[in-house]
Amino acid sequence: MAESTEVAAEADERAKRAGRPSPNERIAWGKAARARVPLEAHADFRPPPSRDPVALLMRQAETRVPELVPIRHGRMLVSPFAFFRGAAIVMAGDLATTPTPGLRTQLCGDAHLSNFGAYASAERRLVFDINDFDETLPGPFEWDVKRLAASFVVAGRDAGFRRKDCRRITIMAVESYRTAMLEFARLPILTVWHMQVDVENVVAQFRSGLNERDRKRNRDRFKGADAVVAKAYTRDSLQAVGKLVTAIDGRRQIISAPPLIVPIDELSRYASHIDPIALRSMIVGLLRKYRDTLQSDRRYLLDHFRLTDIAHKVVGVGSVGTMAWILLLESGLDNDALVLQAKQAQESVLAAYVGASEHVNQGERVVAGQRLMQATSDIFLGWVHAPTLRGPDADFYIRQLRDWKASAVLDQMDAVSFARYARLCGWTLARAHARSGDRLAIAAYLGKSNRFDNAIADFAQTYAEQNDRDHAALVAAVALGAVEARTGV
Repeated sequence: MAESTEVAAEADERAKRAGRPSPNERIAWGKAARARVPLEAHADFRPPPSRDPVALLMRQAETRVPELVPIRHGRMLVSPFAFFRGAAIVMAGDLATTPTPGLRTQLCGDAHLSNFGAYASAERRLVFDINDFDETLPGPFEWDVKRLAASFVVAGRDAGFRRKDCRRITIMAVESYRTAMLEFARLPILTVWHMQVDVENVVAQFRSGLNERDRKRNRDRFKGADAVVAKAYTRDSLQAVGKLVTAIDGRRQIISAPPLIVPIDELSRYASHIDPIALRSMIVGLLRKYRDTLQSDRRYLLDHFRLTDIAHKVVGVGSVGTMAWILLLESGLDNDALVLQAKQAQESVLAAYVGASEHVNQGERVVAGQRLMQATSDIFLGWVHAPTLRGPDADFYIRQLRDWKASAVLDQMDAVSFARYARLCGWTLARAHARSGDRLAIAAYLGKSNRFDNAIADFAQTYAEQNDRDHAALVAAVALGAVEARTGV
């Protein structure tokens, strides 16, 4: 203990000389924040009478491609969880009404359980991390925790889990976040910075920790996990080419599947104002500008390829209605192709409540947040500002369409698997926050008790019930003809 105290004193002294808050001061801030906002206060959620989730969604739709907005609404109708996924703007406004201790970090901004998954690291390992940063901005750390916790209750209810199982799973996610943050507060920042979840190691460690009887009992779960890992290794640019591209007269072309995938030469059928030649020229320019945002070695790698085809693609739930291009690039060799996705980046739904981004380009905002929160990011991740041929110019971020990407198959998970996944997501979110926020202050605020865990679980249950009502409101608005929706797409 004496040695530990001496080390802490030396760290405080170094921080003072550098003009930074000392470790002890940061810990004191965290503890003092409990006086302002007790841990139990995070259970509170009192929606104002003027709250109108459908009106919020309709206002957001005004910034989207009009022809695609009904598809977005149709996808949100499918279930309360589908609605939750598309309603980040609704929850952002709700979170702004909740008490906050003022401990900020880089937020994912949409940290629901389906926005975590596996993908290839630069070292070609399959890693697990947050994988969606469209709404990323600095803000109160607990907002991400609350969205993650609420997503487990909403998805658990959709899956038919019992109320007590939903609560237990949610508590496991939050407890994993809290205990991980306590661990990260004890570690050097360089150690935290380089920590990542290797998917194969996670599966192997779980196997090795079971006795023979439990291994036999979990045989089907292991088969499912192995299948997900094996499938992920096949989901690369060549697989994307095989699925999305056909050869016509010896030339590769993106397959038409309207309205979800529309090749550039067919777009004028759906929007007469579009000139395919001008659009192609615009996207060639987009790629040229994007190249400048990559590291020099990755620019060299990109230069091995040339753009050969383009299509518009509908993506996700909440993102439907924003512009998203898939770009086929080829090197001239048969087994050498790259598929990139250029996705429009709009202002974060959090900006109205936490302030505008320091980045003028919203694509750069997404990329900067992603690089800060992820342990390792796509080597082709970059951004650009480009004309759209429809309305004002827009910001985009660009990444590989597929690079060993895999997600949890929620409808094949039982309560036990869900609980393990909850722990993994909680740990991963804490690691992202520890990289970008004050891990010492946050850990000191959370403490060693389970009061925060239970308060967030209470909030998540209340919010899941509110989400059910919001989903029902959208269903009613569609039935009345006030909102247009296209289902089954």
